[in-house]
Amino acid sequence: MPKSKTEVKQVEELSVKSKIIKSVYFSQEDGRLRICFKNGEERLFEGVPSSEVHAMTVAPSPGHYYLDRIRTRFRRLAA
Repeated sequence: MPKSKTEVKQVEELSVKSKIIKSVYFSQEDGRLRICFKNGEERLFEGVPSSEVHAMTVAPSPGHYYLDRIRTRFRRLAA
């Protein structure tokens, strides 16, 4: 019986120091960015370039970067 191929996407957890963001997960394969907030909410975006994700994680305020540069510019998926 032939084995079915299961596609596994590589998702990386990125370090972030933020008052509102708990953790950040990013897949370079499809540009999906998952942001977990300290209040328990999550947001999932697609088509995010790795350069934007990196800039957010090293920004003086990752939360403000998210609000100004990620939330309004990239397509949000149900999360």
